[in-house]
Amino acid sequence: MLIRVSAISYLNTIPFVYGLENHPVRKKIDLEFCTPAESAERLKDGKTDIGIVPVAIIPYLENNLIISDFCIGAEGKVASVLLCSGTPIEKTDHINLDTESRTSVMLTKILARDFWKISPVYSDFNFSEGTLDKSKTYLLIGDKALRHGHDFEYVYDLAEEWIKFKNLPFVFACWTANNDMDPAFIAEFNDALRFGVENIEKAVDKYPSGFNKEFALKYLANNVSYNLNADKRAGLSEFWSLAPDELKSRVRWFG
Repeated sequence: MLIRVSAISYLNTIPFVYGLENHPVRKKIDLEFCTPAESAERLKDGKTDIGIVPVAIIPYLENNLIISDFCIGAEGKVASVLLCSGTPIEKTDHINLDTESRTSVMLTKILARDFWKISPVYSDFNFSEGTLDKSKTYLLIGDKALRHGHDFEYVYDLAEEWIKFKNLPFVFACWTANNDMDPAFIAEFNDALRFGVENIEKAVDKYPSGFNKEFALKYLANNVSYNLNADKRAGLSEFWSLAPDELKSRVRWFG
């Protein structure tokens, strides 16, 4: 039986997709594409076996196991998770939240409460059904942020704001399983992800993203950090500790 894998249809996951589709592990998996929130729900509901999911949801999975040494993270500006506004942050009293990622929503609320020291009203905003008003404030993630974020007068990169706050890198999504996996398969899966990260230019050439090649390569090289190293794990644990309730004790790590 094939192992069901959910990937994200954003520019930042192109290297992972290239690795999974051009490695021998491809014969062992059934690969599908969805939004971060959908990937989390499918993993939670048992409709997939592995997904790259927003880290905010991982502690809430009944069976959770971070299986990979790779993630979607940032050690500086991430460029694709932005708070975009017509007013400076200290004067912001209402934030429209992109509904596609729980991690970015939780990060926004933590930064507002503990770093920016503001108490805005929050509303969900479905980008596909609404029009951006440049006088208002929005959390934009993924390709939407890359395309539209800098149309606004005030732009706050949430990874950069987190690093200012905690002096730790940030992790947005991890490869997570909802049950224990064969260690040999995990090693092969990780090798496929490594292969993709080592061949980013080939990935950009193979998968059209709607961005020009120079922009895509610059973003993937300068803004996304893929290795789930010790500093990122520390940043992730710190993020969980600041969540509405204590989450980090609920997570299992592979290796």
